Amino acid sequence: MAVYWVGDIQGCDAPLGQLLDQVGFSASRDRLFVLGDLVNRGPDSLAVLRRLKKMGTSVRCVLGNHDLHLLALNAGARKPSRTDTLNDILNAPDKVSLLHWLCQQSLAIYDEEVLMVHAGVLPQWNLCETLALAHEVEEILRGPDAHDFLMQMYGNEPAQWTPQLSGIDRWRCALNAFTRLRFCSLSGHMEFETKEGSAKAPQGYLPWFEVPDRQTAAITVAFGHWSTLGSVNRTDVWALDTGCVWGGCLTAMQRNHLQDVPQRIEVKCPSYQTPF
Repeated sequence: MAVYWVGDIQGCDAPLGQLLDQVGFSASRDRLFVLGDLVNRGPDSLAVLRRLKKMGTSVRCVLGNHDLHLLALNAGARKPSRTDTLNDILNAPDKVSLLHWLCQQSLAIYDEEVLMVHAGVLPQWNLCETLALAHEVEEILRGPDAHDFLMQMYGNEPAQWTPQLSGIDRWRCALNAFTRLRFCSLSGHMEFETKEGSAKAPQGYLPWFEVPDRQTAAITVAFGHWSTLGSVNRTDVWALDTGCVWGGCLTAMQRNHLQDVPQRIEVKCPSYQTPF
């Protein structure tokens, strides 16, 4: 059995199929973890969802900001962006079953001794707190209050986590960390405007995984979301969004019982979008 972690697919079904073929992935034998942003910007979001759903229990995904955007569009909580490529899903005859499957995915997963999120983990959160907060928001997204939540989901505030937060402020703050975080201060105050790599950190901010005394520092964390980050030469942090949709690579980590060290796998992709 082999285990794979793959970064942001963003509707690029052909590169995903090429990667799975290249490693000889078997849904009956292997496991695949997808680090969010399954859909949008690329040409085949519908095919990606259908492919992953068909793979059954061999695949688990965390939700990214583009996946939540799809749910918000479907709920009427958000207007389409000019760069969206989601109409094929919204008009599909199996839309209801696909979006139901998407809602069953997680915001954080801890498996194979790896913590998986789409964007980041705030420095104050330990593993148990991270998983508990993720579960709290997952239950909202799957429950009867999902529509109301999606209508109030967007916004940058509160940008500073405190355990005293409650209701929509609590859930929005946690969700922003899981799906949008790049930079934060030593106290965990989140900054959402900067999309460049770590060299362009705003004054007073660091990449979230470089904050000293981060409570998850002893755990390997796999994440996506940050296509401009560049190479991160660390064994405890797997940054796997390498800009597939922008003409970069679709990147995965592979681990099997014959390997002491996970192997990095890359599939070069055509450019489906012009970089911002």
